[in-house]
Amino acid sequence: MKISKRDALLWFSFFAQLDEEEPLMPRQQELVLATLSQIELAQEARIAALRAQISGLQTLAGRTYFVGDAEKFSKGCRSCLTGTGLSAIRKTNRCNINCPFCYNYGELDCQPPIGEGMWEIGGTKFREEDIDLLLSIQKKPTGVSYVYLEPFMEIEKYYGIIRKFHEAGVHQHMYTNGTLCTEENLRALGEAGLDELRFNLGGTNCADKVIANMKLAKQYIPTIAVETPMTPEFFEQFQQKKAKILSTGITFINCAELHLNPNNIGNYEGEPMYMTRHGYLSPIWSHELTCRLMKQCAEEKWPIVIHDCCNMTKFARDLNVKVHEGGWFGASAYHSEFDGIPYAAFLPTLEDEDFRFVEEEELPRGYRPGDIVL
Repeated sequence: MKISKRDALLWFSFFAQLDEEEPLMPRQQELVLATLSQIELAQEARIAALRAQISGLQTLAGRTYFVGDAEKFSKGCRSCLTGTGLSAIRKTNRCNINCPFCYNYGELDCQPPIGEGMWEIGGTKFREEDIDLLLSIQKKPTGVSYVYLEPFMEIEKYYGIIRKFHEAGVHQHMYTNGTLCTEENLRALGEAGLDELRFNLGGTNCADKVIANMKLAKQYIPTIAVETPMTPEFFEQFQQKKAKILSTGITFINCAELHLNPNNIGNYEGEPMYMTRHGYLSPIWSHELTCRLMKQCAEEKWPIVIHDCCNMTKFARDLNVKVHEGGWFGASAYHSEFDGIPYAAFLPTLEDEDFRFVEEEELPRGYRPGDIVL
């Protein structure tokens, strides 16, 4: 059913008042799913209109969009979307800053440790000396990434394992907020064989110190990039420091669509939201900001690639990972971060007069406000 925005608002206002543990009846569930579909279709139409304005828009095997020289497209992202996936290596459970978009917001002080001398790869604990055994038994990945949380909190522990994967010919990239970088540790990372260092500029509002560290990193590490959740704050700061950021030698910006979980959603209360394929929940403006940045990149001919790492890109990522794992047709690990539908989160969308559904129709009998819905 193509529920109208007015009816959707009435029903979601009602559902938002229910006890979280109270289950909905089948017809009520239909109303919920119809509303989510209408919101998603409307958002997709808005994105399609924005993409139509971007010259030179390209795809990677139909799995994602980008602008710029395809030769500069990150090998880390290629591995994620067309290779054996994003093999995450986890070590550091601490961070030195507190970002409102962080998935661990409010819980940074209680993240479980990986263990002294241990590394978590594929859910299994390894010591550095075990990597040779791992590589001799299992097929090596096309790429690995160092995540969780800020590796530069104890960066000296990373050099040895990076060297092992480098010798095995595995592409490696690392995420950092950039505040703890020094010439000494950046040189050591380059000598160990790190291929790509991605700076989360949004974590520091494009701080001059971090931008300087990006330029310094380029002296020692082959690929320097930016990867940041797209927020209005980052977009504004980027515009103010665009020339300085582009002059650092970066070759790639990975524009991550901000998706929310129970930890960080409170920081975006009141913002219009939508949900992608019943999975990631995101502010509507996040993906739209990516499109605006890509359009600007194409028009101004920046010498970099900008990648639209949106929710659908992550949907494609998880399909790709599962097929490499031998999963059945249609298998994916893509899912919602919430146990149920956070109805109240969609009220700002339904109340926004500028957000219009593509097509609406009257609700059938049995589904209208005032009917008994079973």
